[in-house]
Amino acid sequence: MLTSHFNQSHSLLNLPPIQKPFISGGSANHSSSSAYSPTILRQHTSTKKSIATAAGNIKAISIPFLTKGVTVKGVITVLPTVSSALDGVGIGAVADGVLDLLGRSFSLELVSNDLDSKGNQKTVQAYASYVALDFDLSIYTYKCDFDVPKDFGEIGAVLVENEYSKKMFFKNIVLDNGATFTCESWVHSKKDNSEKRIFFTDKSYLPSKTPNALKSLRAKDLESLRGTGKGERKSFERIYDYDVYNDLGAPDQSLTLQRPVLGGQERPYPRRCRTGRKMSSKDPTTETRTLLPFYVPADEDFSEIKGANFGARTLYSALHGVLPTLNSILEDKDKGFPLFTSIDLLFNEGVNVPSPDNGILSALPRLFKQAADTANTVIKFETPETIDRDTFSWFRDEEFCRQMLAGLNPCSIQLVTEWPLTSKLDPEIYGPAESAITKEIVEEQIKGFMNLEEALAQKKLFVLDYHDLLLPYVSKIRELDGPTLYGSRTLMFLTPAGTLRPLAIELTRPPSEGKPQWKHIYTPAWDATGSWLWKLAKGHVLAHDTGYHQLISHWLKTHCVTEPYIIATNRHLSQMHPIRRLLLPHFRYTMQINALARLILINAEGIVESIFFPGKYAMQVSSDVYDQLWRFDHQALPADLISRGMAVEDPTAPHGVKLTIEDYPFANDGLLVFDAIKQWATSYVNHYYPQENLVESDEELQAWWYEIRTVGHGDKKDEPWWPQLKTQEDLIGIVSTIIWVSSGQHSAVNFGQYDFGGYFPNSPTTARTKMPDEDPTDEEWQLFMKRPEDALLKCFPSQSQAIQTLLLYDVLSSHSPDEEYIGGNIEAAWEVEPTIKAAFGEFRGRISELEAIIDSRNTDPILKNRSGAGLVPYQLLKPYSESGLTGRGVPNSISI
Repeated sequence: MLTSHFNQSHSLLNLPPIQKPFISGGSANHSSSSAYSPTILRQHTSTKKSIATAAGNIKAISIPFLTKGVTVKGVITVLPTVSSALDGVGIGAVADGVLDLLGRSFSLELVSNDLDSKGNQKTVQAYASYVALDFDLSIYTYKCDFDVPKDFGEIGAVLVENEYSKKMFFKNIVLDNGATFTCESWVHSKKDNSEKRIFFTDKSYLPSKTPNALKSLRAKDLESLRGTGKGERKSFERIYDYDVYNDLGAPDQSLTLQRPVLGGQERPYPRRCRTGRKMSSKDPTTETRTLLPFYVPADEDFSEIKGANFGARTLYSALHGVLPTLNSILEDKDKGFPLFTSIDLLFNEGVNVPSPDNGILSALPRLFKQAADTANTVIKFETPETIDRDTFSWFRDEEFCRQMLAGLNPCSIQLVTEWPLTSKLDPEIYGPAESAITKEIVEEQIKGFMNLEEALAQKKLFVLDYHDLLLPYVSKIRELDGPTLYGSRTLMFLTPAGTLRPLAIELTRPPSEGKPQWKHIYTPAWDATGSWLWKLAKGHVLAHDTGYHQLISHWLKTHCVTEPYIIATNRHLSQMHPIRRLLLPHFRYTMQINALARLILINAEGIVESIFFPGKYAMQVSSDVYDQLWRFDHQALPADLISRGMAVEDPTAPHGVKLTIEDYPFANDGLLVFDAIKQWATSYVNHYYPQENLVESDEELQAWWYEIRTVGHGDKKDEPWWPQLKTQEDLIGIVSTIIWVSSGQHSAVNFGQYDFGGYFPNSPTTARTKMPDEDPTDEEWQLFMKRPEDALLKCFPSQSQAIQTLLLYDVLSSHSPDEEYIGGNIEAAWEVEPTIKAAFGEFRGRISELEAIIDSRNTDPILKNRSGAGLVPYQLLKPYSESGLTGRGVPNSISI
């Protein structure tokens, strides 16, 4: 039964008043001063972290050492969960209510930074009791009083024991002597785990600078996060361990759902978080699948307390609830659209469906409209902006090329540096290696501009090359029921106006079943037949590019490669490590989203296999790209551009690189974001590592980087291109790359999916029929000649695939109501350090300036790749956005 986290999650601000077990009397009975007044608690704030100090009116007074016996007052802020509001008065609730009455909700033990004269830790203990619930901020507060000896010294840590029967989400613990513990973490019930939770103050320490009394706690806390690598993980645990992708198949359900393991010598892949479920009885290499709840470490699961889980909850509702309803009303899942006007009806009239009775109406209010017949509802999709601005934009050659620089997938185009274009595949298996795009074909297309040699020398030729990646899958995919495939190359020319013009498309089928290699060159044509063949060839290329975007540019190169960084950070960088605190905002919610992807998106017969061209081979294609092409040192934007020939190093240029195509919107705006990130990382790293030797001597940092290389990305551990980690510059480069990938890079390939892909002829997810001139029968050719539009519609995705794509893109492209944007909220640990606070202020200022710069670029008539009649402005890297479907905004992390 799917009584999941997602089903339970609703906006906390809409929670009903919460009664027992938490409230065990009026707040006046518990409060000894106005510091704990619920009235004072109800102070609204615009920033996420400022709630940390909203608990009471406790001022962060600078008293580094306690010199006499005093009473130190503390306030604990706890976020309520949805389940706690709905639990009623079961046995657990009664027991928890008794704890409140006894004033023993939590046990807290303060730890001094100093050891006593015998070398032992100095601690003082107190119990916390319930004070109040603030309905406006949706927080519980508890208070405790500590009798602290005069020689106790500076407080550095607190040990917490949760007396309740359930885990509780601690926001922070604030002491009135100035010590603050920003927790942002689940604290397990002592009934589940008798070990006390350890929290450290907001002051950051390198391992070598850690106060002596805290060193053992620092090590113990990290050890608790690593686990033993054995057993099935439980929901209350915070264990970060590695595993291969062995849970995508479902052989116990059907052997047709068996999928190969990704990760290892045969199919290299990044590692995921280990869940430890039992192995399949049908395939001992495959882990059994599960429904929700789906294990992620407790601190990665915000579904019960965080509105930002809106994305995951909505995604689950859309794909697990709406799609079966839609499929039930479609008589033929493989049926295509009979006319182009039929596609328009999705936006103009919508789709009538039976009124669902599973909560998805509230999860997807923007899509569901009330029908005239109250027994039904209408799913009506917004018109994607590309079509809203220019109905025929998808038809035009110049837009076909422009979107390679400013569209859904601006990360694949590359400079042609060698001629002729040649395959690296074995010609004995795949046929002749040399491309059929000849010098004569090229010069016929660029006649009047220059010859081939001049075009190469002046860096005017560019290619979208999916030939070698896809050719090995052509025969396999053609055996499936549905899609077809070719290897493809698309050659383009940079015109004097700075725009791209398509020259030729090459589609190749390898030798198979006794047939020789088939390859054909298509060029823009001036006759009817050639023009329609050119449109169909573009449709095939767009399907290749769309599939590559989803599997590689989006999933593999942002979501998938980031998970090992998150695991290693939790296993090796302490709570008090400054680099952990730098990276943590850029890791929030990613593991939960990735787990959901394994559950319903990239699994066997999941959404990706159902609608994108590789079908059951989708994840194997991503493994091939990871094996052959992925390099950490090419993931920073400047390095990526250089590796594709789209830029060259130039110390005199504004960003240290000179673009090969000056008007390249993704690169132009991305370099602004990347530079701002790198400047922020430089200030941060140089503050905590003023000397070079501190980087190499930081054992936590070195263990972190070693495990990322040798375990998390262990299938590439022997590659020579991994950066060393010896100097401040090395560290700045590494963390800047990680932050860019999880913020700017992900935003550039995610939040434009609906605008550019919602109208699927602009970005079809699959091609279902072969080209009309590939070994046609007389009947096939005559049908094409009579109704070429029918051939194009049959090639495009089916009605079912198109609707699934719209739902997927709608959710993936939407921002949650409380999204956390880059340069937005300052972390508590940064705020307590004046130098870091000032550096973040500068970072925030640079990020804010980008809004006006990007707006200015989008209205500059000289920049024809982003400004022109009917063009969608390139806004994907504008830092901020309101909630919903906006086509802009750069969140801190991969949160959807």
